[in-house]
Amino acid sequence: MGKRRPGADIRERFGYAVKVRREALALTQEDLADKAGIHRTYLSDVERGTRNLALVNIERLAAALSISMSELFAAVERQ
Repeated sequence: MGKRRPGADIRERFGYAVKVRREALALTQEDLADKAGIHRTYLSDVERGTRNLALVNIERLAAALSISMSELFAAVERQ
């Protein structure tokens, strides 16, 4: 992942980390949303950084991305 973008808040960095992992797994937003049990438009909002996720949805996304929550947050911190 790239360097942290100036002014990017945690929601934007988290969304970018989800998007990068999703694309690495060759999943569409619809595929990932189905695996995570969330709506596709909700996932779109997450990836754009406009949603403030609940822990339960973070856990669902991490599981659907086949990584632990700590690995997902590590990806966020590397930006």
